[in-house]
Amino acid sequence: MQFLPLSPSRPVRVALVGFGSAGRIFHAPLIAGVTGLELACVVSSKPAAVLAEWPQVAVVAQPDEAFADPTIDLVVIASSNESHFPLAHAALLVDKPCTVTLAQTETLLSLARERGLVFTVFQNRRFDADFLSLQQTIESGVLGRIVHFESHFDRYRPLVPDRWREQALPGSGLWFDLGPHLVDQALMLFGIPQSIVLDTACQRDGAKVNDYFHAQLSYGDHHPGLRVILHASALVPAVGPRFVVHGTLGSFVKYGLDVQEDALKAGGRPKWGARDDWGIDPLAATLTTYLEGRLHTQPAPAVAGDYCAVYAALLAHLWGQRAAPEVTTAQVWGDMALLEAGEKSAALGVPVALSREVPQGCN
Repeated sequence: MQFLPLSPSRPVRVALVGFGSAGRIFHAPLIAGVTGLELACVVSSKPAAVLAEWPQVAVVAQPDEAFADPTIDLVVIASSNESHFPLAHAALLVDKPCTVTLAQTETLLSLARERGLVFTVFQNRRFDADFLSLQQTIESGVLGRIVHFESHFDRYRPLVPDRWREQALPGSGLWFDLGPHLVDQALMLFGIPQSIVLDTACQRDGAKVNDYFHAQLSYGDHHPGLRVILHASALVPAVGPRFVVHGTLGSFVKYGLDVQEDALKAGGRPKWGARDDWGIDPLAATLTTYLEGRLHTQPAPAVAGDYCAVYAALLAHLWGQRAAPEVTTAQVWGDMALLEAGEKSAALGVPVALSREVPQGCN
């Protein structure tokens, strides 16, 4: 069945399933920040909390009530990871990770294709200011051939909070929480690796699921000599660099996390297309290059981040103005394939090989 674009003559009405941290902090303000999208309905068991921030929306208690509404065009799933698969049968966009297994992801991709629907995943950190700066720097060629890429997402959170992400449930733990961000960024830059080795651990007192991971991706002849390290921990008092990237001609080093998450937590309401000072990183990356026999250090190009871009790209696709959403079906498959391979590697203690061939129907 062919996907039929919606008309730009009216807003795309959105139902948001879940109003926890992901739905409240990220999805609701980002949806509202894109002209042409209308946050019309929120599925939540706490209507007072929703209406306090979004008094114009309808609040329903069960997802089926939103799915049955014929005026809803887009469903966004921002509930717990293990609920993504059953709920996303009726959804067009789901928070990362897509599901908790590759088989579930493939089922949803096939189902969307059969029904003529659009299915994609929310990967907002493609639009972190530091990652956009890194992309631009690599594409410029100033670093030469990349041989070492190290991506850290470390925090100091010594107390284990009482939330589903910290419980022994499918899709819980740091690998399925922060791992999808780092995996997606690595795949954006280098594609699917030849193999992955993943080590995970429970380091905090009382931790029930992994709160530490260290992954190494190998690319073989596709990227000769390249080593990609993805690392995250909840127990790092002295946080080091966010990115360390070395090439044959230079290095890119970045400290500090993108500022958009903190801005959203503080109640910020971004607006797509209105630059102002949204997404501006106050701490530039350092670019070191070797020219004329000397090392030169300077700030890397500054690029503003904008999480609204994920929804703006999806809207353009729904209106038939863009060939695909920001996160394509092939990328949805690739991210999940690498997450599952990593999980298998951690369980077995061995490297796990990956296929670079995306299955038919997933591209």
